[in-house]
Amino acid sequence: MRIIFCDSVFDNNLIEPDYEKEKNSALKNGLQFSLISYEELVAGNTSKALKNISKKESEEFGIYRGWMLTPEEYNNLFEGLLTKGIKLINSTSNYKHCHYLPESFQLIKSKTPKSVWTTNLDESNILKLAKEFGQNPIILKDYVKSEKHNWEEACYIENANDNSKVKSTVSKFLELRSNSLNQGIVFRQFEKLQFLTNHSQSGMPLTLEYRLFFLKGSLINIFNYWDEGKYNDELPSIEGFKEVAKTIESNFFTMDIAKKENGEWIIMELGDGQVSGLPDNADTDIFYCNLKENAL
Repeated sequence: MRIIFCDSVFDNNLIEPDYEKEKNSALKNGLQFSLISYEELVAGNTSKALKNISKKESEEFGIYRGWMLTPEEYNNLFEGLLTKGIKLINSTSNYKHCHYLPESFQLIKSKTPKSVWTTNLDESNILKLAKEFGQNPIILKDYVKSEKHNWEEACYIENANDNSKVKSTVSKFLELRSNSLNQGIVFRQFEKLQFLTNHSQSGMPLTLEYRLFFLKGSLINIFNYWDEGKYNDELPSIEGFKEVAKTIESNFFTMDIAKKENGEWIIMELGDGQVSGLPDNADTDIFYCNLKENAL
């Protein structure tokens, strides 16, 4: 099995520093790795991006661990690696299924907040969409990411029926996301979650959340989602989430779960496992040990 990491912007022969710890753990567990240029890949120069990967004599199984890609960029990576004899764990359709919330929403609908979305960013359409939540508070994001560190200005709307606030929040959100906007916008019902602490920099409220990694249908790791705040040692009951996981059309993905104030656990979102980050508190040695044991 080969792990595909992003190289350093300044030296194509060195790994992106943020993944140095993961690389060391991969090597410690007997895994091989190769480097690609993320910058060349997103610029559409797939051949240049993969120039340091030699063609394999027989097909190798691969897992990408790097920065987020659009489905189109991921497809270029997937197809480019195939020409090198490396087949990534997730197809492009697998990747998109967990990368874009609307793609998998119906499968997690019973365990996740009410959500609506649109690619039509006309003001009247956006206000109409928000009104589906009445006077309830909502969260704004695109198909992949929010601007949660700009909580008050570009993420949280206290009253979905407050047209002025909806317009200003969406406007700021679109300004911040700019060319990085993923497809369209999503409104999600705001749920009162069990409070941990306020983020030390943005002031955003942090809540009790965990990140679950699933590989080939099996749960392989559970991590505290946040590096701030005091977690107790009691983990949530996850049997129901395991059942949902069996329906997800991906070989390697994450499921972020959170505890509501009333004690109920819900799914916040899914993500492709290859571009889902590990919290700073994660034991990367255990992560790659479990990855190897369950992938091969």
